Amino acid sequence: MKTFPLEFLTLNEAKELQFKLVDTITRHFTGTDFLSMGDLGVVPGYGRPTVTSKVESVIADFFGSEDAVLVRGAGTGAIRFALQALLKPGDRVLIHDAPVYSTTATTMEYMGLELIRADMNDTEAVLEALSEDIKAVYIQHSRQKSSDRYDMYELIEAIRDASNVPIITDENYTVLKTRYIGTQVGANASCFSCFKLLGPEGIGCIVCDKNVADRIREMNYSGGGQVQGHEAMEALRSMIYVPVMVAIQAEEINKVADAINSGMIEGAKAAYITNAQSRTILVELCEPISAKVIKEADRLGAATHPVGAESRYEATPMFYRASGTFIKDNPEIKDYMIRVNPMRAGSETVLRILKEAIEKAR
Repeated sequence: MKTFPLEFLTLNEAKELQFKLVDTITRHFTGTDFLSMGDLGVVPGYGRPTVTSKVESVIADFFGSEDAVLVRGAGTGAIRFALQALLKPGDRVLIHDAPVYSTTATTMEYMGLELIRADMNDTEAVLEALSEDIKAVYIQHSRQKSSDRYDMYELIEAIRDASNVPIITDENYTVLKTRYIGTQVGANASCFSCFKLLGPEGIGCIVCDKNVADRIREMNYSGGGQVQGHEAMEALRSMIYVPVMVAIQAEEINKVADAINSGMIEGAKAAYITNAQSRTILVELCEPISAKVIKEADRLGAATHPVGAESRYEATPMFYRASGTFIKDNPEIKDYMIRVNPMRAGSETVLRILKEAIEKAR
C-alpha cells in the first residue's frame, strides 16, 4: 500500500502559529476581557453574545478571512450550515469520487443535492466536470481513501483560474495542523469542529466570506441556537495549544512508523502514515487478528474508540479499526489493519502496547 499523508507543520512552524494566534487575540481583547467568561443571549445589534462576536472576529482575522461563525453541531453542523447557506435543495455539487463521510452524506441526501463526482487526484478531470449548472465544489482537505494524493491548495487555484463557483472545504483534522485552510487559498467557506481542537463539545466553526456568514446568522437567529460567550471563549483558548501539541504528535507518529518498518515489532508487517481522517499510522499485521489486537490494547491502557478523534479527552494512545471510508475503498484491509494514533503518548508507550497486544492476540 502506498499512502500520501498531508504535510504537517514542523515544531518551529507550529510555535509561530501559536504566537500568531495569541498576537491576534491581543489586538481584539483587553487583558481583563480575555480573563472573563463572556456574556449570554441574543444581544441587540449582534444577534448573539457580544463575546461570541468578538471571538469570531479573532478567528476571521487570524485566518485572513472576511468573517467566521461559531455554530452548534461541531464539524457536521458547520458543514451543514455552509451547504445550506450556499445551496438550494436539488443543486448540483461537484465532489471527489470517493466515499463521503457519513454525517456529511446525510446532510447532502436530505438536501436532495445532486452529486457530480470527479477524481480530485486528476485536476483536469475536475475542470472538465465544471459546468454552469455546478453550484458548488465540495473538497475534503483530509484523505477520503488511501490512494488520495491531491494537493488541495493547487486544486483550488486551478478551479479559481477556471471558475468563480463557490468552494466549500471540510477542514476537520487539518486546521491548525497544515499550512493553510481552504479560505486562505481561495475557497468561500472552510468548516471544522472546535471539539477536535481541544474545545467544548458540539461547537463548530465556519471561516467564510461575509455573505455566507450573514446567511448562516439569518438562518440561525434563535436564542437556543447561539454559541454562548463562555463556550466561544473556551473554544478560542483551547485553539492556542493545538499547533504545538499536534506537531509533537506528528513527530511521535514518525518514530512509531520507523520502528515498525525497521522490523522492531514481531507480527507487524508494515506501517503507513496517512490522514485517515486524522494523521495516524495504519499498522498492517501479519495475521488477520486486528479485532483481537484492539481488544488486548484496551486491556493495556490504550483507547479503542474515539470521542472526538483528537478531542480534549483523548490522551492515551488510540488503537482502533481503520476508518470506515478507507475500509469501503479497501475492504480486504479490515482484518489485517489497525489504526494507531499516539495522541499525547510518546512512541515508546505506543510500541510497548503494540508489541504486547500482538503477542497476546496471537
